Amino acid sequence: MDLRNIDPITREALDHFIFPLVSKTDINAGDPIIFKSGKGMMMTDVMGKSYLDMLSTNTRASSLGFANEHISKAIYDQLMELHYAGTFAHVADVTVRLAAKIAELAPGDLTATTFGGSGSEANENSFKFAREYQIHKGDKPYARKIISRWDAYHGATMGAIGATDILGTRHITEPGVPGHHRIPAPFLYRTPFGMDASEVCDFCVDYLEQEILHEGPEYVAAFIAEPVMQGDGAQVPPDDYFKKVRAICDKYGVLLIADEVITGFGRTGKWFAMEHWGVQADIMSTAKAITGGYSPLGASTVTQKVADALPIFSHLQTYQGHPASCAAGLATVDYIEQNNLISQSAKNGAYLLEQMQRLRDLPIVGDVRGLGMWTCIDFTQDKQTKKPLEDGSVKSMVNRCLDMGVLVGEEGTAIELSPPYIASRDELDTCVDTLEKAIIAETKDKGLS
Repeated sequence: MDLRNIDPITREALDHFIFPLVSKTDINAGDPIIFKSGKGMMMTDVMGKSYLDMLSTNTRASSLGFANEHISKAIYDQLMELHYAGTFAHVADVTVRLAAKIAELAPGDLTATTFGGSGSEANENSFKFAREYQIHKGDKPYARKIISRWDAYHGATMGAIGATDILGTRHITEPGVPGHHRIPAPFLYRTPFGMDASEVCDFCVDYLEQEILHEGPEYVAAFIAEPVMQGDGAQVPPDDYFKKVRAICDKYGVLLIADEVITGFGRTGKWFAMEHWGVQADIMSTAKAITGGYSPLGASTVTQKVADALPIFSHLQTYQGHPASCAAGLATVDYIEQNNLISQSAKNGAYLLEQMQRLRDLPIVGDVRGLGMWTCIDFTQDKQTKKPLEDGSVKSMVNRCLDMGVLVGEEGTAIELSPPYIASRDELDTCVDTLEKAIIAETKDKGLS
């Protein structure tokens, strides 16, 4: 980056803003993109360059695109009617109505919700629910331990980060909150210990049982899992995995927490991803698409069993259930329902994944996978060994796409696509065509084969 010839807002960003998870080397090389406006599927940066957003922004939150008047007006109207009501014993009516709507949409008897400001806070609340449930229920009063999985991401606040295993956010903060343990994740492309994909499901489920027995069932409060994991891009589990996990959790009185922060509210072509496998969690964390990114909100929803066991929930946040965010949540759900976007997400997601299959023929593409409007291309140096392509090429290909005006994301060894649900098939085609050009150009320029 030529620091002598940059726009004022970028200058202010370099002087005064901390970019999370972006190294100073990358910042000085021109990595930051500062956006100024958005409309529909398009975003425009401060330099006037426009991008087709095929990532729902880089956190996958902007699931309904930009400048949605239905949601924006709902937020404005709520702010003008009641912008804040307090918390715990004081709550806004809109907050209660959103909790009731989540109960209507959620699988099974996930029926009672408390709110926070993000996915990290939602998981913090879910961990507290699990531990407080075990205390008040009485037969496992010392159950505090949480089991998660290798390469999982559950947030970056101090409680949630204990369960997190990617993005380099955990180790630098350690020692962290005690009581967290991790087991292998059911990745089907680069499998645990290089085993055959057919062995992964039973191996990972058996490992969960052995970890519970090793730690002591009386000490294990919950197992938390993303239905589709983000580590190295859209890791869809084996079909029987969650049914078998559910059985193990039931066997030892361990609560199952579904981290639907990314997958919830339509991302995978269902309201909630666990519906794909007919499995209900005891606790469900959501955020991101709950408001389409229009206002910060996270939610932790529990079954009637968990809710009934708690004489009180010992938790408090100043802005939990903020009226404007809950109004955004209700308007988001309403917009999704009015426009049949769950079905559209499923159909267009299947179309996108089908169109991406031709990329498998390219020499550095190892895997193409996904579910609904969440897909990825995983790259390799060698299709036989599946050795990751870790020479900077993935980032380079993401940047090539940016240069061509398409926003995609780097996710470890993969390029990820998580388009807004409103994406047209023409826009999906444009994205796949752009990716193909970027991959071919990278292959040629670096002599990859």
